[in-house]
Order: sequence, then structure tokens, then C-alpha cells
Amino acid sequence: MRVEEEEDNMVPQGNEADGEMVLDTASSQHQEEKLVIGYALTSKKKQSFLQPKLEVLARKKGISFVSIDQDKPLSDQGPFDVVLHKLLGNEWHDVIQDYQQKHPEVTVLDPPGSIQRIYNRQSMLQGLADLNLAECDGMICVPKQMVVLQDTTSSANEVAKAGLKFPLVAKPLLVDGTAKSHQLFLAYDCLSLAKLEPPLVLQEFVNHGGVLFKVFVVGDVIRVVRRYSLPNVSNVEKEKVAGVFQFPRVSSAAASVDKTDLDPRVAELPPKPLLEGLVRELRSRLGLRLFNIDMIREHGSQDVFYVIDINYFPGYGKMPDYEQVFIDFFLGLAQAKHEKGLCVKSGIDM
Repeated sequence: MRVEEEEDNMVPQGNEADGEMVLDTASSQHQEEKLVIGYALTSKKKQSFLQPKLEVLARKKGISFVSIDQDKPLSDQGPFDVVLHKLLGNEWHDVIQDYQQKHPEVTVLDPPGSIQRIYNRQSMLQGLADLNLAECDGMICVPKQMVVLQDTTSSANEVAKAGLKFPLVAKPLLVDGTAKSHQLFLAYDCLSLAKLEPPLVLQEFVNHGGVLFKVFVVGDVIRVVRRYSLPNVSNVEKEKVAGVFQFPRVSSAAASVDKTDLDPRVAELPPKPLLEGLVRELRSRLGLRLFNIDMIREHGSQDVFYVIDINYFPGYGKMPDYEQVFIDFFLGLAQAKHEKGLCVKSGIDM
């Protein structure tokens, strides 16, 4: 896997360029041929993703983006080479699933059944502890967690039974695209749980030096960006602090991590073999090509990492040079489709 380095305003660390690491197995040599991408996105996602630079680069490579009319049958529109979508709701789920069955020649990013799993925070992280990551220069863990479906006032006993220790990170169980579904709270005691609205997931807080690694995945490309996160919680603070506190979304933080603020051991990016192995396993298990992983390094450890969240089709606008990455990705899809067509015509089974 080829490793690239680019410059931006993130943290330099060793040979890592400014807090960003690029792992790219996608070929840069693609045939320039017409590619039609139908997209079904919310207005907010369209605005953040379809930036002028992306559209200019796309036109130069013969790629066109066509908005899908949700009021018309999808099969009557197009034809499309790729359908790019991020809409919620059972109705759209059924529409895109039916379309995928009727048009297997069209690449759907991504299959609705695969996306559904990570919209539920209970199923999102299931099985991660069983990943085959031997000889990957590190360990991947998942924080202890439990689900509260109703009546948070009586959940204190369940927390004790589950072996969870305070403070706990509380997150809404379902990711439904609303701002509310991304709200995060830190609960320091049992009484504070009663102030939270179920259904939710309670996740044991892991000290991680106040740094989170956002791992962006676009097909075979991996990019890692550092973000500020919650500071460590001391034992003294655990004993003296009570209540529940809401904290801002990491993805919306404007400030970048600065090298002067961090211990190098905290700022060091996860090992490349570990990231490659983790992404390879997740792509295979989830069946997704567009997602990001939120990772933290356990404080005091060099190679123990926790995956705390996975998001489908995240805010790629926060990933430096995302426009060129997606152009290469789309051209790679076109090339693969072209080669497959040639093989089918020649009788070669791929």
C-alpha cells in the first residue's frame, strides 16, 4: 500500500505530515470516459460535499453529478453509473434496495443494508474485538458499553451489573441524521443518568490525552486527522464531580491540534499496519466503502486503541484534498467496470 504525505495545518510528527497520513492503493491511471453519478443527499450534505472545486475537477475528467428527483421513480431516471446517497427513512431504504436489485450494473454507494448496521450504536461496534489484526503493531478495543431503552432512573443497578465505571459517555442509540442524534454527554454518577433521555448507549469513558483520531476511508484510501477531544478525567475529579455535562461534537471543532499543545506520545498517529488491517476488516465486515472511524489511544499506552464510533459518508469536507481523492475513487470505479465489461465479453470470469 502506497503511503503519501501532504501538508496542511495539522500536527507534524516524525515523518507524518501535519497530522495527516494517507494510505492509498488506488491507481492514479484511469481512462477518461464519461461517468454519470446520480446523487440523493440532504441539502446540508450536498452543500458540504459538492464544493465548486470538486465539480470543476469532475468536469475535467468527464464526470457529471446529476440530482435524483425523489418524487419520481428512480428507475425512470438516469441512466447512472454510480448512485451516491445518504438519506434516512424506510421509504428511501426500500427504494434504493429495489433499484439495486433491478440494476446490478450500477454501483450503489453504499448498499442500504450495510449502512443500516452503523445507524444503531448497539450494533455499530459489535464484533470489533474479534477482528483479525495479528501482527498489526497494536491492539483494537471497544469501550465497555450498555444500552438503556427506557427508564434511566432505574438504570443505575444495570450499570453496576454490566461492570461499567463512571464517568460514562452517553449517546443516543440511533443515528438519524439530526443534530440531536449526535449529542454527547458525560455522566459522573448514577443520579445524573435520570436526566438523560432514552434510548441511549452508555459507554465507559477512556482517558486518551484529549486527542481523537478521525480515520477517513474512501475506497482504498485512508486518511487520518487529529482532533481535540475531552481531556483526561483524574481520580480526584471522579470523586468530587457530580452531574451530567454536554460536550461539543468533535467533528465541528474549528481548532486544529497544534504540536506545541501535546506530548509527542499522545500526538503520534496510529501505526499504519494497524490502520490498514482495521480498515480492511471493517470494509469486509460492513460492506462499506465510504465511512470514517473515531479512534482514541488509551492514555499511558503506546499501542492500545479504542474505536468509539463509526460514521457512514461523514463530513469529507474536513478531510484535506478530499476532492481529488473522490475524483480518483470515481475514476477507479469506472475503470473497474470497464475492465469487468471487457472480461465478460471475452468470456473471462472475474
